[in-house]
Amino acid sequence: MSKSCRTGYALIVGLVVGVMLSVSVAVYADRDNGAQSALPVEDLQRFTDVYMRIKRNYVTEVDDKELLDNAIQGMLSGLDPHSAYLDEQDFEDMQVGTSGEFGGLGIEVGMEDGFVKVIAPIDDTPASRAGIEAGDLIIRLDGESVKGMSLSDAVAKMRGEKGSDITLTVLRDGEDRPMEITITRDVIQVQSVRSEVLEDGYGYVRISNFQQRTARDLVRAIEDLQEQGELKGLVLDLRNNPGGILNGAVGVSDAFLEEGLIVYTEGRLEDSQFRYQASPGDVLKGAPMVILVNRGSASASEIVAGALQDHRRAVVMGQNTFGKGSVQTILPLTQNTGIKLTTARYFTPEGRSIQEDGIDPDIRLQQLVVQRSDSENGGARMGRDGLPEAVDGDDDEALAERDYGLSEALNLLKGLDFYNRR
Repeated sequence: MSKSCRTGYALIVGLVVGVMLSVSVAVYADRDNGAQSALPVEDLQRFTDVYMRIKRNYVTEVDDKELLDNAIQGMLSGLDPHSAYLDEQDFEDMQVGTSGEFGGLGIEVGMEDGFVKVIAPIDDTPASRAGIEAGDLIIRLDGESVKGMSLSDAVAKMRGEKGSDITLTVLRDGEDRPMEITITRDVIQVQSVRSEVLEDGYGYVRISNFQQRTARDLVRAIEDLQEQGELKGLVLDLRNNPGGILNGAVGVSDAFLEEGLIVYTEGRLEDSQFRYQASPGDVLKGAPMVILVNRGSASASEIVAGALQDHRRAVVMGQNTFGKGSVQTILPLTQNTGIKLTTARYFTPEGRSIQEDGIDPDIRLQQLVVQRSDSENGGARMGRDGLPEAVDGDDDEALAERDYGLSEALNLLKGLDFYNRR
């Protein structure tokens, strides 16, 4: 046996012994909780055999650290799309998503069937301007297949210097063949909250993702709207919001609730079980709300929509949300590396699981585009055959052309306000 193989064998034996010792301690400590009482020795031997065969027979010599890193990555990625091994670069990258400024294309992504799946493009970023949509499957990056790449490797390839281009090959529902979309990278500066007055008395707040300051910025935005006149209703737009910080979602929900449960988690470990309660005070003072969602609304967005829906505080309108309702915990391995492991799942106040099922809207909307007709009356019509024309006024037409879903939400708000004032 060569010296390198003997070294590798000694290393893997040491690894197995170390695993046996650490798991034995854990089993002894958790025996009352029903933890596994015996190690799968045969499976560990199989792992050792594969390791040694790679060391002896692979076409090129492979470093022990690389093999073990790959083994860890494989264990975690096989659990679910959100668990992952975090090397030093990944650890650093995790911090930029909460700061509101980072480099790249401006998309939130996950893995599905070995491809990169777009959860949502972020507002006013190169990806959204290039036409990337929630649900797109990215199959190639600059012609290189992403099959076999880890998510972190794919994300690293999408990053690059400001001004440089990358071509994404995308599969999209409804398209017969893959699409090639070239995007110019830029520094992504995310404005989490923006607002405007739609009509006298009706406000609009858009949350593009949830950061540490999102709840505070939301309250400030609504107060600014209230200074312009009494708010009779508010549209909260969470479409294509991929999520973010849990505390941001809890804070936003709390801003509109007087009391009650916002969200809770369930997991095997006691410290992964949380319950978040609302505190008194509704920034809207009971004025009606409509929440806009679509399949790009994920994670923290689903927490907000689910909480306000269960409390009958808002009407949820749009399409089914993404269904990302799991909690990932960062477990350090060294000072600069660790694992991101799914340890719990989110549930709405009424006990609905967000994972996979997502949030079902109260009022379902098709994703339609409104275009002006060529008729003499200059009215606007929806871009789908068989639907009636809308000719309620120039302002309504302009909003419907700009954003059909938002125009429907505004019409619903007007109806709710009229009903409440009777």
